[in-house]
Amino acid sequence: MPFPSLKKWWPAALLLAAGASLRLWFIHAYPEVLGDPLVYGDIAKNWMLHGIYGLSTPQGIHPTLIRLPGYPLFLVLCFRLFGMEHYHAAMYLQTAVDLGTCLLIAGLARHIWSVRAGWWALALAALCPFTANYAATPLTETAELFCIALAFYSLERFLREPRWLWALPIAWAWSYAALLRPDGPLLAVVLCPAMIWYGRRRRGLHCMARWAVLCGLLSILPFVPWTIRNWRTFHVFQPLAPRYAVDPGESTDPGFNRWAKTVCADLACTWEVYWNANTDEIHLADLPSRAFDSRAQYEQTKQLLETYNRSCTLTPEIDAAFGKLAAERIRAHPFRYSVELPLARLADMWLRPRTELLWIELRWWQFRHHEAETVFAWVYAALNLAYLVAAAVGFAKRPLFAGAILAFVLLRCALLATLEAPEPRYTLECFPPLIALAAIALSGKEQGREPVVSGAKTG
Repeated sequence: MPFPSLKKWWPAALLLAAGASLRLWFIHAYPEVLGDPLVYGDIAKNWMLHGIYGLSTPQGIHPTLIRLPGYPLFLVLCFRLFGMEHYHAAMYLQTAVDLGTCLLIAGLARHIWSVRAGWWALALAALCPFTANYAATPLTETAELFCIALAFYSLERFLREPRWLWALPIAWAWSYAALLRPDGPLLAVVLCPAMIWYGRRRRGLHCMARWAVLCGLLSILPFVPWTIRNWRTFHVFQPLAPRYAVDPGESTDPGFNRWAKTVCADLACTWEVYWNANTDEIHLADLPSRAFDSRAQYEQTKQLLETYNRSCTLTPEIDAAFGKLAAERIRAHPFRYSVELPLARLADMWLRPRTELLWIELRWWQFRHHEAETVFAWVYAALNLAYLVAAAVGFAKRPLFAGAILAFVLLRCALLATLEAPEPRYTLECFPPLIALAAIALSGKEQGREPVVSGAKTG
């Protein structure tokens, strides 16, 4: 337990009850079972009923590799226990998982700083609406946050007691995080070297290297059958999921994606432009002003969208035309394409009000159209910023794992900067260690922690 030495358990029970109430309220008020949740559910149902890891189509069930098996496996468990397509049962189970995440974050803050930091972390994690909201939708976020919290917590315990009791949870967290999302391996990429770095002085470089290799090998094992299955079914080497979530032989629409990368910088553009490709019309009025560098380019884009909207299909000819338009825009403004827009997308993912699952309008900043929603969105944005500022203050105190947390955040940012379509939930996965840092900022001075490594504190 994260709080084995605390004599008073009732404050923790109250905080967990408050956290449970918040998550249950989201489930009651704003359950979200559209889009990706139905994709995961369809895969889970076909896997469970027909033994085919695939998607339903009018022609039958077709095998797929566009989603990793971690979350469909979770839904299979829910469907088997609580009934087929019982998505609310999955949400309730995610509530319990998320409360476990809160305890792990509290345990991490307690062990790397102080008991008071542990209490602050439990409060900040239990009452964080951004993470709580995702318990109300069957997506990978809740399980991924649990894996990240478990990995950091177990690593701290392992550095004190290098034994399988803590090594196995580390390996499991690394592995399941990667089975949930294709960016999940970043957790192991950061924490495997961290295991060696933080433990080398106390336990020896060779000893910690052996443990790191063993944990790494164990975390890779579940990908062996998945990779073999993809090779035998599709004749491709695909140990994770493809970048553009398409099965072998399907077009990745490289021209359109490259053009979108010259245009999109926020969730509104992702929602109204990028996600509409091959499914719905793309309206010229929804494009931001940065989509046109000249009147001629405006007319060219208008004509191209009119052609696309006749069928709402990115034919090879239309995709090639988008690619030609993208190349022209990149040649004219290479710095904007390579630096300005990636930074703008990162800023949107970090600082945008995390209201994507709520009733708030997509263009929340248009005050004259929806005054109350704009005010609420600004309050949400301020709360999000408060968490991030507090985490930065906590980082400045140089607690244990500060360097690993920074590496994890920066590595995720580097990956996210390559995406065409920003979504705020992609940065949410940094919140478990950031909440621990925020708790350290609020808790005051470090109290009586035995150093895990010899010498002074280290990042």
